[in-house]
Amino acid sequence: MAATNPLWKKVRKLFNDIHLYAGLISGLVVILVCLSGTIYVYNTEIKEWSDSERYFVEEEGSRLSLDELRSKVESQIGGEVTSVFVSEDPSRTVQFSLLKEGEKGRGTTYFVNPYSGEVVADNSERTAAEEFMSMQFSLHRWLLIDRIEAPLLESMSNRELGRLINGIATSLFLIGVLTGIVIWVPQKVKSWRQGLKVKWSGNWKRVNHDLHNTLAFYSLIALLIMSATGLFWSFQWYREGWQKTWDTYQPPKEEQKGEGAIEIVPGPALQFSLDQALAQANVALPYSGNSRISLPKDDSQSISISKYRTGFFARSGSDQLQLDQANLQVKETKLFSDMTVRQQIGRSVKSLHTGEIFGTFTKFLWFVACLIATSLPITGTLIWWNKRKKKKPSSQKSKVKKRQVEMA
Repeated sequence: MAATNPLWKKVRKLFNDIHLYAGLISGLVVILVCLSGTIYVYNTEIKEWSDSERYFVEEEGSRLSLDELRSKVESQIGGEVTSVFVSEDPSRTVQFSLLKEGEKGRGTTYFVNPYSGEVVADNSERTAAEEFMSMQFSLHRWLLIDRIEAPLLESMSNRELGRLINGIATSLFLIGVLTGIVIWVPQKVKSWRQGLKVKWSGNWKRVNHDLHNTLAFYSLIALLIMSATGLFWSFQWYREGWQKTWDTYQPPKEEQKGEGAIEIVPGPALQFSLDQALAQANVALPYSGNSRISLPKDDSQSISISKYRTGFFARSGSDQLQLDQANLQVKETKLFSDMTVRQQIGRSVKSLHTGEIFGTFTKFLWFVACLIATSLPITGTLIWWNKRKKKKPSSQKSKVKKRQVEMA
C-alpha cells in the first residue's frame, strides 16, 4: 500500500511543501480574486435587480414592431441604429445601440419599452450597481491597480502589472489544487470516508482541517476549470496556447494591397425590415431564445444575427446567421453544435470561467465553488499555523530533557 512505501512518503512530503508555500505566497491575492469572482458570477442578475426599471416593463396593450421602435428611437435620439437586442421575455425592454454622427466606438445603448416606444434609460452613465460591479471586475482582473492614475512601474502599465500579479497568483493556486489532490489521498483505505465528510463534533481545529480538505475535494473540478481558464486573460502565451490546443487560433490578419489594385468604395447600407430579418432567423433557428441583430455599415456587409438559448440548463454557445441585405436570405449559418468538441471548449472559455456554460445550474455551482475557493487560503493558513504552534512545545521539551541528561 501507498502508506508503507517510503518513496510515496517522500513524494507526498514534497507535494505537501509545494502546496503549503504556493498557498502562503498567493493566499491574499487569491482571497481578493475569488471573493470578487464570487460576487461577479451574478453580475447580470445584480444589475437587473438593482436597476429593474431599465430591463423590465409592464405588458400594456399590443407590442410595437421592431421597425416602429427603430423609427421612434432614431427620431427621439438621432443617429443610426447599429444593433438591436431582443429578449424572448415579453416583459423585458428592447435594447437599441445607436451611433450618433461623429461618435466613435460602440455608441450608446438605449432601453426601450416595446409597448409604448418610450426610451426608459440609457447606459451613458453608470448606475450605483454598475459602478459596484465594475469595481468587482477591476478587483478580479487587475486587483484595482488599473484605477491608480500614476504608473507604478516604468516598464509596464498598471493594468499589465495587475494582470501579471493576478496571473502568478492564479498559477500558484492551480499548482495548489493539483498538489492538494495528492495530499488528500488517504494513507489508509479505511480513512477514505473521513476525507469525504466534516467531523462537526470535533474541536475547531479538526473542523477547520476537515472543511479545507472536504470542501476542496467536492469543488475540485470547478476549481481546476476556473483557474485553468483564468490564465487565458493573464498571459498572451497562454491565450495562444489555449487557442491552438482547442483549434480556435486565428493568426492576426495583415492587410495586403496589390500594386495597381482598384479600391472599391462601398455604398450605404440598404433599408430592410428588422422584423422580417428576425422572423427569418427564427425559421432558420427554430427554438426560443434571445437574439441580437447587428446592422451592416454599408452595402458590402451582411446582416449578422446571433441567437442565444435561455433556461435553467441552457448552454452558453450562440448560433450565428448571415443574411443578405437585399432579400434577407440566409447566406451563412454557423451552429455551435456543428463545431468539434475541441472548438466548443475553446470558444467557451469565458462561460467556462464564469460558470455560464450550462445556464443557471452551473452558475450556482460556480458561485458555491468560488466561495469555497475564497475560504481555502484562510483554512489552509490556520492548519499551517496550528501545526507550527504544535511543533514549538515539543522542540522545547526535547531541549529541556537534553539539559537534564547533561546535568546528570
